[in-house]
Amino acid sequence: MNKILLLGANGQVGWELQRALAPLAKDLVICDRRRGDLSNLQGLAELVAQERPDVIVNAGAYTAVDKAESDIDGARRVNAEAVAVLARAAHELDAWLVHYSTDYVFDGSGASPFEEDAPTAPLGVYGQTKLEGEQAIRESGCQHLIFRTSWVYANRGSNFAKTMLRLAKERDELRVIADQIGSPTSAELIADITALALHCLANDADLSSNASGTYHLVASGETSWHRYAKFVIAEAMNLGNELRATPERIIPIATHEYPLPAKRPANSRLANRKLQDTFGVVLPPWEYHVRRMIQEQFDQRAV
Repeated sequence: MNKILLLGANGQVGWELQRALAPLAKDLVICDRRRGDLSNLQGLAELVAQERPDVIVNAGAYTAVDKAESDIDGARRVNAEAVAVLARAAHELDAWLVHYSTDYVFDGSGASPFEEDAPTAPLGVYGQTKLEGEQAIRESGCQHLIFRTSWVYANRGSNFAKTMLRLAKERDELRVIADQIGSPTSAELIADITALALHCLANDADLSSNASGTYHLVASGETSWHRYAKFVIAEAMNLGNELRATPERIIPIATHEYPLPAKRPANSRLANRKLQDTFGVVLPPWEYHVRRMIQEQFDQRAV
């Protein structure tokens, strides 16, 4: 492929995509919010028309889940209307569109992983607008990869694990939600699988003609926020970090004990078999990349 247009390049996933996509195309056009503003629909259309990429990778999104409850128009513009602009442009250019969606398109009921074709029923504005973005892509007729993911984190920026480590230094006890279940998924993994999928499409005509669709891209296994926190603290202590709140002092609480404006899915499990079978990949256990992230944090402080 000659040109990839990357939007949302400075976000958690976008930052990793800069690295992962660079070997795939002669020209990787990297756009942060200044050049690829998803809230500027006209400017977005003009950008794609100017660049005429073979692949559009949209790593930008309105991700402020709680703020979205009171900023419906803002969330819809970025998560749905901008995506519709990209989808129409991709169709006109006969380009592929890669887009990232979320477990929030489901209602979080039950205890089994959601398959890609499971009924959607968002609980809030964020999930609803992300679903509208998915629907716009499908309705456009463009070739696409929609990757639904969940519990995304990266070494760069803030994340749940870093917050737990900071609080564990400051406090003797932490109270963490134990009745929401999902799979922590690293931006590094998401970027690498995206690049691998695009490489497969570029080198397999049969796959390219049949692979357009929706996939769940999450690390294997599952945990709760409470067990996730205990794992992070234990790993950090094994690396020599002195923390006041040890794993035994991480107290499980129910979601209703920590109320927030937006309702979260209790079940964020996503079945990832379709992705693994289609592209011949193995998605590692969630612990693998979390452990790497903690090690990297420790190494950075030691330098």
